[in-house]
Amino acid sequence: MMKKIILAFALVSGSLFFAQKTGVYDSPNYSINVPEGWKSTNDSDIVNIFPTNEIGAITISEYHDLNLPKEEMKKFILALYKSQDSENKVKENKSKKGYTEYFYEYFDEKEKLFWVTKAFQKEKILYLVTINCGQKFWNGNYMTLFNETFNSFKIKK
Repeated sequence: MMKKIILAFALVSGSLFFAQKTGVYDSPNYSINVPEGWKSTNDSDIVNIFPTNEIGAITISEYHDLNLPKEEMKKFILALYKSQDSENKVKENKSKKGYTEYFYEYFDEKEKLFWVTKAFQKEKILYLVTINCGQKFWNGNYMTLFNETFNSFKIKK
């Protein structure tokens, strides 16, 4: 029994020791954690967060007067990638603060890129958060860092 407790303690403390340090990209409307050593840019309110070797990026776009009916949202997401997937591959859930959250994963065979998309829509407000990462890097530590960063996105209002 004592060996199990020591092993559990070692695993927990080891994972905390090796945990990636992060900073926070803070905008007036949202925040997202940024892994230490990654860069962020803001070009006309389109934010890109990426590792210095630029093997992929997380992109955040926000729109505050977008007249896109909820019924068209899944088609809109599929059109971003010129995807032939069925609309039922775009998952839809109600999220906190009255937003509808959409989730879609896509692999671009031609460019060999993984794309992961979350969209948060409420009335005429839309936040579009995407990951793009080269296939040969979409494993292990990079996949974990991209997903942890992606999942740390929080809307303030």
